[in-house]
Amino acid sequence: MSFNLRKYNDQISRSQLCSFTFNNHHTTDLFVKRDDLIHPEVSGNKWRKLKWNLIGALQNKCNVISTYGGAYSNHLLATASLGYDFGIQTRAYIRGDELNQSSNALLKRCHDLNMDLRFINRQQYFTDKRTNGISMSDVDRIWNIPEGGANKEGVEGCMEIIQETSNDFDFIFVAQGTSTTSMGILSAMNPNSTLVVVPVLKGYDSIKEMKWLHKEFDLKFDQSKIIVLDQFHFGGYAKHDAVLTDFVEEFNHSHTFRIEPVYTGKVMYALKQYVQSKCLMHKKVLFVHTGGLYNK
Repeated sequence: MSFNLRKYNDQISRSQLCSFTFNNHHTTDLFVKRDDLIHPEVSGNKWRKLKWNLIGALQNKCNVISTYGGAYSNHLLATASLGYDFGIQTRAYIRGDELNQSSNALLKRCHDLNMDLRFINRQQYFTDKRTNGISMSDVDRIWNIPEGGANKEGVEGCMEIIQETSNDFDFIFVAQGTSTTSMGILSAMNPNSTLVVVPVLKGYDSIKEMKWLHKEFDLKFDQSKIIVLDQFHFGGYAKHDAVLTDFVEEFNHSHTFRIEPVYTGKVMYALKQYVQSKCLMHKKVLFVHTGGLYNK
């Protein structure tokens, strides 16, 4: 390859596995995969989902990487930052034609990283957001990545989260947005493990979305190994209440790593409820830290 992933590959060693506990609950062996340490802007599952997309774009001599996201999408920021690092033009189709590059700090940062921001109406966005593969324009050869990195390359990258561990966990807890990360974990985990997914969107049909990825990209899928906890969305994507806010603040004060209220806080809250209910007594449990700590 004529490009060098060493900087990112070296940082993978930082995403170590470490143990943690909740106060007065020591009967469950809890571990966290610190993928939030990989990169300040291409952190956690964002790097995992983009790695093989980047390699594919460069190997196929694409000069533009194009993707989709909302106004607060860390996936967009990660794509912009990665493109800037590797000298490849990035483009984002953003949900909401009423927005602009100055609507929030994240979009401004994407613009500063030379991302071409295109704001489209919601109907067009939902029609196009699964665009995948290579396309051509008069001047560009474009590598298209669906919303949130939800393609086969994204899943393959997320498989590496588990492949880097001992892979001997009874339960694996992870936040769910597009289901890409959870499908990668499901594909790579030990047959004796159970995957526990916590959707952060209200009304999200986890099994339907995972089945779609399974059929679209010929991925491994065993529904009997999945538990869906869909009651911890706290009102929907990026929504939270005083209960979740207080929990995140208390957790960050008393632990050596941080969580946030959009993704990791909701999963950690769900995990704590399960630990307190004694459903996980004498089990080995992995919490996958998917990053998302960008200060908007």
